[in-house]
Amino acid sequence: MVILFNKPFNVLCQFTDKEGRKTISDFVQIKNVYAAGRLDYDSEGLVVLTDDGKLQNKISDPEHKLEKFYWVQVEGTPNDKSLNILRTGVLLNDGKTKPAEAKLISEPQIWERVPSIRERNNIPTSWIELKISEGKNRQVRRMTAAVGYPTLRLIRYSIGDWNIDNLKPGDYQIIK
Repeated sequence: MVILFNKPFNVLCQFTDKEGRKTISDFVQIKNVYAAGRLDYDSEGLVVLTDDGKLQNKISDPEHKLEKFYWVQVEGTPNDKSLNILRTGVLLNDGKTKPAEAKLISEPQIWERVPSIRERNNIPTSWIELKISEGKNRQVRRMTAAVGYPTLRLIRYSIGDWNIDNLKPGDYQIIK
């Protein structure tokens, strides 16, 4: 079974929490499925759930190079030099990232986030489309911060051929 879930902001990418925070089980009541990879508590978007261990490994293991596509709202407007660093690999404290596809985009047609992001009148925000094929801890946030543009909002749009089209936050779809 494969389930596509559009994880809302401030939801844990697991089924239980000792601290009482919202988890996937607040939205998906299907037993014996597990997240194939993780998405941070403060990130939004696609999480693939499955009951197939081999598929779970294929999705989450960077050796399979399954592309993950993100929309990233950052503080400021990245220049060509910063985008080129993202494209060639960013040196982080745990090593250099693999090259990514990165470009500035218009704000995507998406839902309002609750609570909304912090905004500063004198600092603009912009959106980057970023595709990566690895999954280091908080990688996208660390990449944008390393080139001088902190992430304000992070939405994973797709993993491989799966995406969140037609899924509102908190909705899921069983695809097989």
